[in-house]
Amino acid sequence: MLDIVNLHKTYADGTRALNNINLSLPSGMVGLLGPNGAGKSSLMRTLATLQAADSGTLTFAGLDINKNPQALRQRLGYLPQEFGVYPHMSCMAVLQHIAILKGLHDKHSRQQQIDALLKQTNLSAVAHKTLANFSGGMRQRFGIAQALLGDPRFIILDEPTAGLDPEERSALHQLLVSLSHNKLILLSTHIVEDIENLCPHVALMYGGQILNNQPVSQLIAPLQGQVWQSTTANLADVCLLSREFHLGQACYRYYAKSAPEPLAQRVTVRLQDAYFLAILRAQGVQSAE
Repeated sequence: MLDIVNLHKTYADGTRALNNINLSLPSGMVGLLGPNGAGKSSLMRTLATLQAADSGTLTFAGLDINKNPQALRQRLGYLPQEFGVYPHMSCMAVLQHIAILKGLHDKHSRQQQIDALLKQTNLSAVAHKTLANFSGGMRQRFGIAQALLGDPRFIILDEPTAGLDPEERSALHQLLVSLSHNKLILLSTHIVEDIENLCPHVALMYGGQILNNQPVSQLIAPLQGQVWQSTTANLADVCLLSREFHLGQACYRYYAKSAPEPLAQRVTVRLQDAYFLAILRAQGVQSAE
């Protein structure tokens, strides 16, 4: 559904944000993972037509984005990590304004869609409250509602669960899955568990490049039987994937072909293990090979 070929972007200060990005993404939920500075926001801003790439081609459902960015904007829903609003206008008034900008000119159908989105994002009771008086979680839910206006075919969400409590987060997950049929939803988040739970497909970024791009099941398959958990820290000549805590006790996850120490337990591979291993390999960590 989305094809990116030889995409480059260097900022005025010399920062190479996107370095020869080649990516083909299917419809459905797709996760975008990478550490801070990997180029995720630059990629999303470019896809949202908020900035132009230096070179490369972008095609969505057969549409050349470079030649016709306005056509994509009519099919796009975008929630950036930080977004500006009109603080002294009501939630309803701003959604009405954005809906008109998106081409929803029929008053009746526009109101029906807004009412449905307010219900889905649990904002119906505060629809006429000014955005300046919204809590962080309410502002985030408003951002999700505006991104979904116009029934977009391509939805870009940057940290959509930031500020949401567990119940709100669960409700958003259900909404996104229900919307993902025949659409492309690109989800960028630091919560790897969210991507593993929601996204059949994932793209890993590091240093402005794509490290991997494939179904989650295929990404983690080569690690099966080679991830171990131990309470022992700093095992020599073994690749440490992550350090976690459970009930206040430190646990260490290692990548190794055999048990790194006698009490180590083989554990089920998670997306986070494959993600950390890919980053370590990109950094040239010898034990990750």
